Amino acid sequence: MSLDLWQRGCERLAAELPEQQFNTWIRPLPEAEVQDAGGADGIVVSLRVPNRFKLDWIRNQYAGRIESILTELAGKPARLELALAAREAGVARPALPANQPVAVGQVLHNGLRPVAAKVQEPLPGMASAPMADVAATPAPSATRHRINPALTFDTLVPGRANQMARTAALHVAGAPGAMYNPLFIYGGVGLGKTHLIHAVGNALLKDKPDARVLYLHAEQFISDVVKNYQRKTFDELKAKYHSLDLLLIDDVQFFAGKDRTQEEFFNAFEALLAKRAHIIMTSDTYPKGLVDIDERLTSRFDAGLTVAIEPPELEMRVAILIKKAEAEATPMPEDVAFFIAKNVRANVRELEGALRKVLAYSRFSHKEINIQLAREALKDLLSIQNRQISVENIQKTVADFYKIKIADMYSKKRPASIARPRQIAMYLAKELTQKSLPEIGELFGGRDHTTVLHAVRKIGGERQKNTELNQQLHVLEQTLKG
Repeated sequence: MSLDLWQRGCERLAAELPEQQFNTWIRPLPEAEVQDAGGADGIVVSLRVPNRFKLDWIRNQYAGRIESILTELAGKPARLELALAAREAGVARPALPANQPVAVGQVLHNGLRPVAAKVQEPLPGMASAPMADVAATPAPSATRHRINPALTFDTLVPGRANQMARTAALHVAGAPGAMYNPLFIYGGVGLGKTHLIHAVGNALLKDKPDARVLYLHAEQFISDVVKNYQRKTFDELKAKYHSLDLLLIDDVQFFAGKDRTQEEFFNAFEALLAKRAHIIMTSDTYPKGLVDIDERLTSRFDAGLTVAIEPPELEMRVAILIKKAEAEATPMPEDVAFFIAKNVRANVRELEGALRKVLAYSRFSHKEINIQLAREALKDLLSIQNRQISVENIQKTVADFYKIKIADMYSKKRPASIARPRQIAMYLAKELTQKSLPEIGELFGGRDHTTVLHAVRKIGGERQKNTELNQQLHVLEQTLKG
């Protein structure tokens, strides 16, 4: 009875939750133990969760709904009791199931990061000559960790989009080597992956100033491998990387096709995990999506916690603008922040660029910041958007993305495979153009404006809850904006 009840409850949850959420949080759970407490006490459902982070997340996000479903299915009150699996106490580095990446939001301010010149890795067996006048790279110290002190957790703007990844990063900063090792953060350009890993480094150095912490871009690691290969000084390479307490490395997708670099990074990776040092990596895609990288490495990348950084939602973009303007000692009126945020959606880096233009325009013209001034300061950006984005262009882009015919945008067909992309196109038309609801309806086969309004509200509401849809919309918006 207990097994059947839990399975039926999971089936109900699978029907209610977005597929990615269910596969990440519910599907990997072990079978729950169900006991009848007798009388009015109903039943007690005991569930053992592999680590503290997952326990807290399930308790906060899903426990109430799970209890409601089980109560309904059992016909009597059900109480969910969550506990840590016994193995956590005995294992230094518990890992979440890694069948799928965690598709949840995290958006942070982005800082500048050093990007090395393109480096050609030596081919296996290539003859090498010692490099003249090249000093051996010293082991990192507290003064050579390359951490940007301005990129901290305090400068992050909290929001729905960064809730989970920020929490995971704080866990790592508070107890490096204990949980979520490695931590793998992926997302598009300019969304703030770099800021997040610098924040962890700064937090650890604040608590432990003598900690051996190093931040670098993947191409800098490639450069180190090349130099040490040419000098035949791989002991120096090991001394530098294998002795760290925390390694922060950006854009590991740059390791693609570089076999010797991958071998050295694998060795460093294993050495650091063996001594319970922590590794945090960023990439433009999730581990299994990396191309030309050895499966030994990608499986290691996927063995800890994988989190996605998403584009910020409107309210978060507004908060970022207001906070950044305050940091520049220039208050930003909320209506102006909303105007900028509505027109700049691609990523945080572009958002900050738009803010700098508005602030500079205000200072040079000695005018107060208002919507008209923002419109003037951003006229080039706005004119490009207005030129490029039309309802027709939206229809074509969405049709291509979802592999349907453009004619389906105007047709009366209603299967989900067509109706859904049509609603998404209507939503984007309302968001990205100045067309009214009746005008949009006319361009979608003469539909009533109430049909367009329903689509806009439906897709807009789902975007807040469905991570996969939000990512698809972000891709479409970036494509449309060129």
